Amino acid sequence: MSLQNTNITSKNYRKLSIQVSLTGFSYCCFDTLNNIITSFKEIKFDTTSKTSRIEDLFNDAFKSNPELKNTYDEVMVIHNNNLSTFVPTALFDENYLGSYLQYTTKVFDTDFFTFDQIPNYQMNSVYIPFVNINNFLIDNVGSFDYKHANSILVEKLLDNSRNNDDKKMIVNFNPENFEIIVVQNQKLLLFNSFEYNTPEDFIYYILFTAEQMSMNPESFKLELLGTISENDPFYAIAYKYVRHISFMDVSKLKERNSFTTAQNQKHYILFQS
Repeated sequence: MSLQNTNITSKNYRKLSIQVSLTGFSYCCFDTLNNIITSFKEIKFDTTSKTSRIEDLFNDAFKSNPELKNTYDEVMVIHNNNLSTFVPTALFDENYLGSYLQYTTKVFDTDFFTFDQIPNYQMNSVYIPFVNINNFLIDNVGSFDYKHANSILVEKLLDNSRNNDDKKMIVNFNPENFEIIVVQNQKLLLFNSFEYNTPEDFIYYILFTAEQMSMNPESFKLELLGTISENDPFYAIAYKYVRHISFMDVSKLKERNSFTTAQNQKHYILFQS
């Protein structure tokens, strides 16, 4: 989706991507001529004070990061929430966006729905963007395109599954929720988002999904992305119950930036936007 103004500038081969959520945002700058990431920053909001409006938190962050106000040829905004679902193009009707989400999330009459087209895989990603954040950004960065984080994630995972006939499970781990994606040779078999509190919640949803998909914990491959690391209890419990577990290989992505493997796994979506 695109929000545009009429600011026409000459090309400077710089692109800004901002991944936004209610707990903070991260951004990176691309040199589009050489296809490399030149800078990256993560900003966490102090969410203890419930009185702050999200726009004010963004405003403060923009004031202290003047890089965000530079001129870019292109700005991409990525909405990161668990309010999204995927719909095959054959079953898709633009007039009923809300109805696709009502089975997976609580929807209200006042919600604004939109969708990303994923033409390579004949499907659309339907979601609720952060309208107030979009409104703030249109005043502060000018025109931009926006997408849902899961649209970028699923398309990349499907691309990577080419010629692999085994079912593979990928978990994208976030601080409050995680996505489980099951792919098989460029087919999306399952996508779901789960909220969790404990490692036991985490492994329950993984094993429950595996059972539903007839995937044997002794043989299927589980790949991890996001904010999970080898020394946390979530990894430990998954390692105990799933035989073939690994972190996603991000070596190709690392060729385009100077950040660590862990950062490339955590910011896999942002870095490929």
